[in-house]
Amino acid sequence: MMSFTGTGLTCLRSDRVVFQNLNFSVAKNEALYVKGPNGSGKSSLLRIMAGLLCPINGELYWNGEKLSEIEDDFKGKLHYVGHQNPIKGALSVRENLKFWASIHGSERENNSVVSALETFKLEKFADLPARFLSAGQARRLNLARLNATPAPLWILDEPHNSLDEGASLALDENVARHLDKGGMVVISTHDSISKKVKVLDLSDFALGRSKLEL
Repeated sequence: MMSFTGTGLTCLRSDRVVFQNLNFSVAKNEALYVKGPNGSGKSSLLRIMAGLLCPINGELYWNGEKLSEIEDDFKGKLHYVGHQNPIKGALSVRENLKFWASIHGSERENNSVVSALETFKLEKFADLPARFLSAGQARRLNLARLNATPAPLWILDEPHNSLDEGASLALDENVARHLDKGGMVVISTHDSISKKVKVLDLSDFALGRSKLEL
């Protein structure tokens, strides 16, 4: 059964232990809600999960295999949406989606791009250069990557930022469909969360200003 787990994770930032000995697990059809106060390491943990930051201790596993041994394969299994919107301003909205679909090897590139445009109500902006998008529209384009190419694991860091009520609802519905289809989601958000999700509270692993002794 598809699974994503971490054991004994310790994160050090600016000579400060942000969290230590953290364990998590998320499986097919599951969502993991990462919560905690500012500075507790939510973004750092999600970046570790996405392979963008290395923990100083601990291991990550995909389907029981160490990520360090299957790193290239794992990159094709996830979508990471962080605080920045990595869109190409010179390309149109449609071209951005086609680019993302092509580099992930989507077998249904044209259909997936159409689906992505429809899901986040971007059809009327499809041929507009992305540099002309508002903050909310750029955020929707970034999130549309989720539909432009398939990936079983979505790691979403404050994905509702800059979204209006309609776009937030579209995102929530999109996440629900992904889970229903057997996907996995790890999410950090200030918005309301369904009671059906698993919760990982980083307050349980915070060490305040303590420093790691090696």
